[in-house]
Amino acid sequence: MMAESESAFRERTETNRATALEFMARLSAGDVEGFVALYHPEASLWTSGQTLISGTYTREQIAASAGAVLEAFPQGLRFEVQATTAEGDRVAVEAVSEGQHASGQVYRNRYHFLFRFRDGQVIQLKEYMDTEAVTEVLCGGQRPGGQ
Repeated sequence: MMAESESAFRERTETNRATALEFMARLSAGDVEGFVALYHPEASLWTSGQTLISGTYTREQIAASAGAVLEAFPQGLRFEVQATTAEGDRVAVEAVSEGQHASGQVYRNRYHFLFRFRDGQVIQLKEYMDTEAVTEVLCGGQRPGGQ
């Protein structure tokens, strides 16, 4: 097996960064089909914390549930990318979100997304954020186990 050249590595890195930014743009536009299409068939999403939406999800589970989360924001949930760091098949994205939830509350959060790629598609996404903001607004103050 031939080692990847430095220029091929840089090209793959930048292609993956561009795909991560496209993912964020589609997410911000509420284009569920569009961002789900960027996931590898064997992909997973891991969401941090101990909230009602925390855990690990398959591509199929993401496709089935992402629309419901975004529908809770009638005027949309916008994501603004603050910074990216990329190396090979890993891309880190720092972002902030803002949107008015159906409850009338304004939801703002800060995120660190860690994308891992396989064959040009997202194979794993890890989502770190302020879980208290998630619980307060997205989950209506409810915690797992009815706490």
